[in-house]
Amino acid sequence: SLIHAQQAPAFPPVTEEMLLKPSPNDWLMFSRTYDAQRFSPLNQITTQNVSQLREVFKTELPNGAHESIPIVYRGVMYMLLPGNTVRALDATTGKVIWEHKRPSGSSRAKTIAIYDDMVFNSTPDGFIEALDARTGELRWETKSSGRLTAGVIVVEGKVLTGRACAPKREDCYISAHDAKTGKEVWRFYTAAASNEPGGETWAGAPDETRAASSWALPGGYDPVRRLVYWGVANPTPNTRANRHGGNGNAIPTESPADLYSNSTIALDPDTGKLRWYYQHLPGDDWDEDYANERTLLRTAFNPDPKFVKWFNPDVKRGEQRDVAVMVGEGGGIFVIDRSNGQFLWGNPFPFDTPDFLISNVDGKTGRVSLNKSKLFNGPSERRVICYWNTRSYWPTAYHPGVNALFVPYVENCLDMTSEGPNGDPRERRGGIPRPGSDPNTWAGLMKINMATGEMKPIFTSRARSNGAVLATAGNVVFWGDLDQKFRAFDAMSGKMLWEQTLGGPVQNSTITYSVGGKQYIAVLTGSGALSGGLMDQAGIKPNRGYNALYVFALP
Repeated sequence: SLIHAQQAPAFPPVTEEMLLKPSPNDWLMFSRTYDAQRFSPLNQITTQNVSQLREVFKTELPNGAHESIPIVYRGVMYMLLPGNTVRALDATTGKVIWEHKRPSGSSRAKTIAIYDDMVFNSTPDGFIEALDARTGELRWETKSSGRLTAGVIVVEGKVLTGRACAPKREDCYISAHDAKTGKEVWRFYTAAASNEPGGETWAGAPDETRAASSWALPGGYDPVRRLVYWGVANPTPNTRANRHGGNGNAIPTESPADLYSNSTIALDPDTGKLRWYYQHLPGDDWDEDYANERTLLRTAFNPDPKFVKWFNPDVKRGEQRDVAVMVGEGGGIFVIDRSNGQFLWGNPFPFDTPDFLISNVDGKTGRVSLNKSKLFNGPSERRVICYWNTRSYWPTAYHPGVNALFVPYVENCLDMTSEGPNGDPRERRGGIPRPGSDPNTWAGLMKINMATGEMKPIFTSRARSNGAVLATAGNVVFWGDLDQKFRAFDAMSGKMLWEQTLGGPVQNSTITYSVGGKQYIAVLTGSGALSGGLMDQAGIKPNRGYNALYVFALP
């Protein structure tokens, strides 16, 4: 259904060139650019004046979980709301321009996209849809399968989507649909079948039950190499034994195992064919996800052994490399060459601990070995595995001027007991703070030097975050937490420069854009599917269900 549809003025279509080199005024995809850096060249708001930021407007939003990130084009903001609604509004006043509602479902999609004169969305009732960006009218819709939780990104005129898919392999794929027609162009299955490359790594598990989702943030794209990078989550069922007929030793404890679970995959945008992969966590036993975005950047290779546990001894010091960086939900940062997936360096994240789920990464080969003391050898065994949801689907930010990645984290570990004999009692799992950590400083924002690997928390607190990080050319980093605090930091020193208490917890979202020469900062409040348990654990009592859009600017 449509409400408030009104004919907008002339609408220059969003071209491929604009997506590759967006105007600093716009925010055309979930992390602004294909490299997922979440860096804005806007610099009106600086470390000197950020303390003067004032609320320009606030719009309360419908109830329900929401995890999405808005986009902005030519002063119009497009956002996905709880209850499966896409809304277009004036990004300077909050006035609604149009709304498109579907009849069913509560959306958990993280992203929407814009291309040509259409806004693209993936819906909880299983459709990929294109809406007229001027009016919100449906231009096309295509039924798909799996749960379209990742949302969409447009690459080379194709709408790319990932899915949550367990327990059926048939739903475990990334697909491309023609942006003009909605016709499917290709799909890549993220769990290799027995007759496909990588299929032997499942040790004969039945094809139909091999599952590995791409439920989290969509992938990125390198136009020079013409590669799409995507993160794949854990294999299911959760434990090695349950995936392999009761035998947890059917697969090795080092990579590769159960491909392409917990891997970075590089796909050809024309065909969806695999060009290379790198597996971060082989044969997962705990439902840890190495999904989410891959941040693409260029940096000197100079890992300092004081800070970095694993690095490639064959790569020349000081050499410039184009890399793909990822931080996993289970902890750990990996830096790989984005041309071929060669391992460059990696380290436990946020901190090293004997309970870390990885015991070693071979610097030369990049082969990852699991921490065998954390694997389950039989029924009713209890383990504490670090980390768990140490970061999740809230995106990180990279500031090229300081060559640093800013990553929210929580020192949460998994307290897990394998299921009893014949599945009774059922597997038990829950979060506990890392043994020895301080509950008052267990959550924070980490600044990681991408050349040396040095990691420094610039902020710590009891309250953790589900908020995206935003970096700007004004050298300000924005980030919010589940205790309703929205903050700005100096990208160089890490010093907190501004803090605002909002009406609800900060959820994903944070973006910046400019209209009429004025820079705006926008942030959404509300709760996502994972927020409640984290609030309980932290002992904070925010206004959980308060869904609103807040927009700030200088006076």
